[in-house]
Amino acid sequence: MSEFKRYTVETAPQGAKDILESAQKEMGAIPLLYSIMAESPEIVKAYKHLHEQFAATSFDKEELTVVWQTINVAHECTYCVPAHTAIANMMQVNPAISEALRNNQPLPTEKLQALHEFTLAVVRQRGFVEQPQLEAFFAAGYGHKQVLEVILGLSQKVISNYVNHVAHTPLDPLFEKFAWQPNK
Repeated sequence: MSEFKRYTVETAPQGAKDILESAQKEMGAIPLLYSIMAESPEIVKAYKHLHEQFAATSFDKEELTVVWQTINVAHECTYCVPAHTAIANMMQVNPAISEALRNNQPLPTEKLQALHEFTLAVVRQRGFVEQPQLEAFFAAGYGHKQVLEVILGLSQKVISNYVNHVAHTPLDPLFEKFAWQPNK
């Protein structure tokens, strides 16, 4: 099996250099996911853009975390679950939310639980959600805009989760203390 190359600012293809340089300044290091995605400047640009767009949705920091981690856990991404645990901590999200998501336990509020269940339905049913699932989501206080925003979050996470699966991305030292394995 061939190993995916890990790029640095100096070795990255021209279209990815700026993103890697920006990540290094913001985070103090280039996440291994970015260093692998740099092989294709188009994918690293798309991922960064989708991340920025999803972070700008109507969801608050707890809801963003619920969507990201629900998808990461459903996709069994052993890189993204720890990474988003660290991100949630940096965003000062209640640690009980991260722990519930990581361990497939109920969330602390009915609204967050409804978001989790709807996101899971979108993932597992590949978008073919049923009317009762939509109605439950709407009854929790969400609307059509949030349905579309969940799909945007899924689009972002498909890129990172699938790249990590294919490339077997190892955890960055920053995320190691949040290591996670799926419950089988």
